[in-house]
Amino acid sequence: MRRLILLLALLLELPSFSRAEFPALVPQEKPDYPVSAAVARLYDQWNPHEDRGNELYSNFKYTPLKGLELTPNISRRDPTKVLLIDGVYHVWYTGRRSQSAPVGVQDATDVKPGTDWDLADIWHASSKDGWNWVEDKEPAVRRPPKPEQGFRSICTPGILVWKGKYYLYFQAYSPMVGGQVWCPVRVASADTPDGPWRHHPDPALVPSPPGSWGSIKINDPCPVVHHGRILIYYKGAPIERGPEYVLRMQGVAFSDNPLGPFEASKLNPVINSGHETCVFPFKDGVAALVALDGPEKNTIQWSPDGENFRVMSMIQIPPIAPGPYCPDAFSDSGDGRGFTWGLCHINPDGGGAANESILARFDCDLSLDVNRESFKRNNLRFDEQTYLQKDVALPRFLKDLILKEQKTLDIETIR
Repeated sequence: MRRLILLLALLLELPSFSRAEFPALVPQEKPDYPVSAAVARLYDQWNPHEDRGNELYSNFKYTPLKGLELTPNISRRDPTKVLLIDGVYHVWYTGRRSQSAPVGVQDATDVKPGTDWDLADIWHASSKDGWNWVEDKEPAVRRPPKPEQGFRSICTPGILVWKGKYYLYFQAYSPMVGGQVWCPVRVASADTPDGPWRHHPDPALVPSPPGSWGSIKINDPCPVVHHGRILIYYKGAPIERGPEYVLRMQGVAFSDNPLGPFEASKLNPVINSGHETCVFPFKDGVAALVALDGPEKNTIQWSPDGENFRVMSMIQIPPIAPGPYCPDAFSDSGDGRGFTWGLCHINPDGGGAANESILARFDCDLSLDVNRESFKRNNLRFDEQTYLQKDVALPRFLKDLILKEQKTLDIETIR
């Protein structure tokens, strides 16, 4: 009896926890007692499984492609969505084959490119397995003759399949890539993925009115089919470069005809961030992979109507200019399944405007049909080489500036 009394006394002296104390194991249901704003968001905006329970979260793993290796003065970038037709994968992309590397806009000539996407055509490659690729010997779509729009360069293609025919949309530059050059989107069509492709004379999409957010050019046309209509998403630009800060944003235009006219959304821009455009059907709506630029960079977003998007996840090291293998991109099934892989481009020196780019494969789990736990890991760590690479390591000129400012900025901690 004495031992029992002592035990009860010890238990009564143990610290007790309030019923409102948040438990070590995260509850699957939102607690019914007051919680912080951060904990409330876990249930109201995210989910208690963290990213493991989010179908629109993934990390990304990259693989070089065989058959499309880096070659001097040949650049491959901006791939379309990958199609699988009769057992063969197809992709189209910006291709430049020039006499020299890019020399800058000021020094460009008729044979010397100003940028990586100058003097470019649309090229095509095919594969039987998605890893080994064979490039055609000639461009799929060549630049039109002068003075047609696009005689200088055609680039950043997007592919559409509509009623058994194939349509390629692309930027059409005349006369020079760069500067304040008005740049619409043209379209070419074909009866098969192998062509031949026919240029259509009128632009499919034109920049928005002067002074508006997309008044200079339309970049990266990205078609999907949603609720019976063709939606083309794109990045707009009101100025190429200048002293003003330009926020990269995405718009959308609608049409019932692949050749247009396309009507721009009255809500444009519909995404406030993103350098390239990657949009795909997901469930009964439309999802977007938004990378690099803007306040919502490196996120995946979703919209029920294609115009009003909300952030669904935050991602790390997303693919640049991704073209996913998304078999239901144009089926309009109302049940988009997402994707598990695609192609993107990488610039070997980390730049993008003045050197050759290569195509690479990325794999992920943004699909409702698989559960790949390795791609749901979110606390990615990186090695010394990553932190000290060219664009991440502190350059000498910034170190000199910091050393100069340090004399006035760094004061005694306690005075």
